[in-house]
Amino acid sequence: MPVVNISFDRLKEFLPGVKTDKALEMLPFIGLDIEGIDDSIVRVEYNPNRPDFSSDYGIIRALRGLLGIETGMPKFRLAGKSGFSVKVGRPVKKVRPYVAALAATDGRLDDETVRQIIAMQEDLHNGVGRRRKKASIGIHNLDAISFPVTYTALSEYSFTPLGESLKMTTKQILSDTETGRTYGHILKGDRYPVIYDSAGTVLSFPPIINGKETMVDTSCKNLFVEVTATERKAAEDMLAVIAFTLYDAGFKIKTVIIEDAKKTETPVAAPARMDIDVSYVNELLGLDLDAGKIVDCLKKSRLDAKSSRGRITCSIPRYRTDITHPVDLVEEVAIGYGVYNFEPTFPASNTAGQKSALSTYFEAIRQTLTGLGMLESFNFSLTSRQVQYELSGRPAEDVISVDASKSAEHEVLRNSLIPSLLQSLSRNVHEEYPQKLFEIGKIFRKETDRIEERWHLAALTSHDEAGFTEIKSIMQALFSSGFGMTASTKAASDPLFIKGRCAQILLQDRPVGVIGEVSPLAIQNFKLRMPVAAFEVDLSGLYSGQD
Repeated sequence: MPVVNISFDRLKEFLPGVKTDKALEMLPFIGLDIEGIDDSIVRVEYNPNRPDFSSDYGIIRALRGLLGIETGMPKFRLAGKSGFSVKVGRPVKKVRPYVAALAATDGRLDDETVRQIIAMQEDLHNGVGRRRKKASIGIHNLDAISFPVTYTALSEYSFTPLGESLKMTTKQILSDTETGRTYGHILKGDRYPVIYDSAGTVLSFPPIINGKETMVDTSCKNLFVEVTATERKAAEDMLAVIAFTLYDAGFKIKTVIIEDAKKTETPVAAPARMDIDVSYVNELLGLDLDAGKIVDCLKKSRLDAKSSRGRITCSIPRYRTDITHPVDLVEEVAIGYGVYNFEPTFPASNTAGQKSALSTYFEAIRQTLTGLGMLESFNFSLTSRQVQYELSGRPAEDVISVDASKSAEHEVLRNSLIPSLLQSLSRNVHEEYPQKLFEIGKIFRKETDRIEERWHLAALTSHDEAGFTEIKSIMQALFSSGFGMTASTKAASDPLFIKGRCAQILLQDRPVGVIGEVSPLAIQNFKLRMPVAAFEVDLSGLYSGQD
């Protein structure tokens, strides 16, 4: 999860009259996790579906509402037209077709504000921008630019990139710089996007790197921000977050004309509208709030609202791209009401619950594997395409992906558990070895007319001598003790495992899983330090009474 550093000095500056301890106490109630507190800063994790939390400005904006310092939609006013324009060339339409831009003037930058803006830029790249593939941002010194600006695609060009002292060609940048090697795979074909001004100065080679000539530092009073993207909405969403952040930082925000097939002005700052019923709010939250109280709660969540005949009409600021359904507004009511104000109640019925047969079945498996010295891991069913396929070396076939996911880390439903366990290993490379993990969880597969859910078990062992023999003995011990069955293996191949060290797991000659030594490619991709052996079994076929 992305992390934002907030200094205590900034909390005191932007939350006048609020003690630091009180501000820290309220952070979890706007959906933030405190990762750590030092002498002068607090480090907080936020969910990527809240891109406005990518800087301390957005977090403090939310805190001001919950603390009652400033409620309703945050103040934001476009300062008019900048008179600047971006001309879009036809060649870029096949490469990265959309661009949005703004001018931010008459502001002041200090070291901390620059750090916040740079951190926000990278978080937006990784979240909304899908590691720059979907959208990327360029922030420039406006005073170093001669307008109009042109956005197009060229077969080759050269400029001095940020952080370098000499001119480089686009091909050199892609092969010889760290950002080029990291993000070069995004660009396909023989034409490269470019943004340059009327004097021929290259502002940016999107989505790779900016030019040195328009570098931003604390002396800059005027900024030019451009967002290039493969989707118009992604560009406008990112620019909206930046616009509100720079406005809070003291800049005047002015529109820029995008000269495409038709002329448009960006940023788009008009709020969205959504209605919600009072009864719907109370039904989901288990409360009995009147319309006026719900309006007050929404305003504390930095939304505008008004009520009429049992229905609430909400105005949603443009940067709140996470609010897409009435249930999201119910969540905002809960935040404004204060999660700490909810009181537990006893259910109307006195019936007692008990474990399901499936839970008892899984518990027996857990006890067996725990007895064999393994630790249980818990991972999300939604994971990243990179972890599930690219890093694992597995073919991306029949992928079940989330439509318009807000996070690259939660964009596909997994069809195997082992990649998630490898990711768990990669996050614990500094821990003591051997490391032995297992997970019981659901996987998802496409069928002809539906998506099938199945329970799987995966386990792995990692240390300097981990191999097929050890993991096979663990697997056979599990089946013998947990299922009262004898498992055998038959040579097979799987892209996740080393060729010749992989096998099918058979029960009464019926394949139920796969076992083997994980390939060196996957170990290298996950940056693991030890060999890994693993197996995965389909439990659904072994338990007839599953629920």
